[in-house]
Amino acid sequence: MKSNFFSVEKKNSDDFKNSFGDSMYHIFLFNGNGKIIIDFAEYTFHGRTVFFSSPYQNIQILSSSALDVEVLNFHGDFYCIEFHKKEVACNGLLFNNVYLFPHFELSEEVYREISDYFAKIQQVDHHEDFSSSVLQSYLQLILAISSKEKNKLLPDKELVKDDFNELKSFQNLVEEHFIVEKNVSFYAEVLNISPNTLSKKIKSRFNKTPSQIIQERVILEAKKQIHLTRKSIKEIAVELNFNDEFHFSKYFKKYTGISPTHFRKETGISIVADLYKE
Repeated sequence: MKSNFFSVEKKNSDDFKNSFGDSMYHIFLFNGNGKIIIDFAEYTFHGRTVFFSSPYQNIQILSSSALDVEVLNFHGDFYCIEFHKKEVACNGLLFNNVYLFPHFELSEEVYREISDYFAKIQQVDHHEDFSSSVLQSYLQLILAISSKEKNKLLPDKELVKDDFNELKSFQNLVEEHFIVEKNVSFYAEVLNISPNTLSKKIKSRFNKTPSQIIQERVILEAKKQIHLTRKSIKEIAVELNFNDEFHFSKYFKKYTGISPTHFRKETGISIVADLYKE
């Protein structure tokens, strides 16, 4: 096992003031107040917080005071969240969902439990026999605990009742049409409201604009196709309704900072590539 494919680090919030993104999945654990900016959407956090990010998301963590941050990093080659989805249902819950918040507060008990697992991971000698299995077990426990806690926060009761149907309809429309329809005006027209009204409602609920959500959904699908299939970049561009590979690459790089080819090189092709089906 490559040790740089899985690690736990302790850092300061100053280390995250400049936006960064890499080929790893990240689980951040911190206690304090501040702001997370991820792919240009802004979220505030208070108290004991856990925060999740996927490969090549642009991340900043800002705090008015010194903030100690524990971060667990893992590569898809070390632990494939798609392959292990039956054991830990974190894909689409903790990671890779453009409609859900990427962070949430923890009770003191759960915060300490996860922090203890971080500490145990740091004590494991990566060169020992079975170390990979031990580390994966700790990671699964962290993901399972986090998934359980996030599930408690989720249901639709969180939405303002008057807006629920409209917001849910927008989400359903995006899921149905994002490949072909990338303009906000289409969704506003179907919902029979003005683009400006739709933008205000979506911004207040998701902390991002309708355009950002549509773009994120396109990029999420692109990342999935690049990582989970053996399709060529040209084939993926066609499936996502881009005129050609060049326009797709330009769109992808504008959002992630790297080309689709570089993304595939850094994240690799998943072990489920031959099993994955739409």
